[in-house]
Amino acid sequence: MYIGKVIGSVVSTIKIEHLNGHKLLLVDQLDIDGEETGDYDIAVDVVQAGPGDTVLVIDEGNGARQILGIEPGAIRAVIVGVVDEVTLQ
Repeated sequence: MYIGKVIGSVVSTIKIEHLNGHKLLLVDQLDIDGEETGDYDIAVDVVQAGPGDTVLVIDEGNGARQILGIEPGAIRAVIVGVVDEVTLQ
């Protein structure tokens, strides 16, 4: 799981059936200081995130499939939350 920033979207008119109705967003992983790292995922959006949003991403296939309720499936990353604030001690 990591915190990332939505930097774009991916449009696919033909995709596997269990992705129909879901947006695909390009997410850049953030480092501990909140800076973009250049490491990115294409993630399935289940929380209506959009470009510029800071998001929480599950980057693990089994957990991602459980969230979408599919078994088996070709899913690795899912956006599961929009982050309002991060506080470091």
